[in-house]
Amino acid sequence: MSSPQPVPTQQPATSPQPPSAEQPVTTPPDAPWDAAEFERQLRGKGQAYHIHHPFNVMLNDGRASREQVRGWVANRFYYQVNIPRKDAAILANCPDREQRRLWVQRILDHDGAGDGAGQDAGGIEAWLRLGAAVGLAHEELWSQQHVVPGVRFAVDAYVNFARQQPWQEAVCASLTELFAPQIHRQRLASWPTHYPWIDSGGLQYFRSRLPLAVRDVEHGLKVTLGYFTTRQAQLRALDILQFKLDLLWSMLDAIQLRYGLNDG
Repeated sequence: MSSPQPVPTQQPATSPQPPSAEQPVTTPPDAPWDAAEFERQLRGKGQAYHIHHPFNVMLNDGRASREQVRGWVANRFYYQVNIPRKDAAILANCPDREQRRLWVQRILDHDGAGDGAGQDAGGIEAWLRLGAAVGLAHEELWSQQHVVPGVRFAVDAYVNFARQQPWQEAVCASLTELFAPQIHRQRLASWPTHYPWIDSGGLQYFRSRLPLAVRDVEHGLKVTLGYFTTRQAQLRALDILQFKLDLLWSMLDAIQLRYGLNDG
């Protein structure tokens, strides 16, 4: 006769445990940043802004010669006269009428409006006044005879980017304006002391850009935060902003190569 099989013991029933209130909620690594974090990431790119470039530091520390100041003004003029062309490319690629109405103001800011006099003169005219203040005739600036190849290449690359890429990406590239007010304030604070030979009226361009940069950043951020809404797209936006930062930095590299750097 076979021996009886043991009867399995039944474990007492247990009720499921509720999840711990302290258990962290994990976020997928590829989840998009919220608007605040995305903006923080964009602003964090400021460490690569050309305010930190040795040539710019030299300018604002008062160590630049007259030739170096004039060289910078003449080369930067090529950037200034191409900004309206970049903005026109954005308008041409933008199908949104309301956005075009906002963005067209940037062209007027640089090219001027109405009869181009007084408050309507625009940024290019203000830069010509800066040129005159440092000893550069209008014809000398317009001739572009002092523009070095590296500056021409960088500026042309920026205009071509605006022509060839989606208009929202070109808007994103313009967000180096996030960091511009500080560099303008530095020039306004230091140049009158370090370079008394420059007529203070020639610094009007920097004064005029302080309120305009705030307005432009507000619009550019609104477009960028609303368009780049996946993590992959947000990373693309950071790359675009880095591209523009590298472009501005390379312009000063080229100017420094031509005009040299005075040690501090």
